[in-house]
Amino acid sequence: MTKGKLTGVGVGPGDPELLTLKAVRKIRESDVVVLPVSDRGLEVPVFSGENEREEDGLNNYQNRCVAYQIVKKAVPQVEKKLKMYLPVPMIKEKDRLKKIHDMDADKVCELLEEGKKLVFLTLGDPSVYSTYMYLHKRILKMGYEAEMVPGIPSFCAAASRINDSLAEKEEQIHIIPASYEIGKALELSGTKILMKAGRKLPELKRRLQGRSEKVVMIENCGMENEAVYQGAERIPEEAGYYTLLIMKEEKE
Repeated sequence: MTKGKLTGVGVGPGDPELLTLKAVRKIRESDVVVLPVSDRGLEVPVFSGENEREEDGLNNYQNRCVAYQIVKKAVPQVEKKLKMYLPVPMIKEKDRLKKIHDMDADKVCELLEEGKKLVFLTLGDPSVYSTYMYLHKRILKMGYEAEMVPGIPSFCAAASRINDSLAEKEEQIHIIPASYEIGKALELSGTKILMKAGRKLPELKRRLQGRSEKVVMIENCGMENEAVYQGAERIPEEAGYYTLLIMKEEKE
């Protein structure tokens, strides 16, 4: 029997029309749709339809999976596909995370041994701060086939949303994870993109006020509840997880 393949599919930032043709095709051709679940209540991988008592909880995970909700609007057939829910908690405990990722990879390999085609849905692009990469690397190391389908990154969509470029000529672009220490990164020249900034907004707002750069915050870019804030002083104290800031040096 031919072994299956795992494909990490980037679904873009939020607008279903931004899915690529290749992403749509891979989803349609798949046997199993893999949904990452950050909720700590899910401790082991489970499948839809496996246990009727658990179905309400799984539907809740499904409804909260932003990537899946985006795909549903572009590929309605995805609702009828078998779904596997993988625990991917947002924690920084390396040993615990390793055990969880190893467990996820083992379960995926069971399906690959059966010749199944799996698609793992991830927001934006799978190569940019995506939990998919932990699985991708393990699957390849274990001797199975895995690939990635690129998606439009949130910062590119955000630049289009505010009708501005990210960089021109010799200007540099710096992509910065805002949930970590960013002091030195703020001193870099060029355009700075602060990703996943929601939890650090109060601190970021204090740091950014009074600086010379132009600052724009975009929350939930491409989604129904999208919001744009121009200027550091207008940044709210709270925002959702899918929040990024673009800092650009003012031109003369």
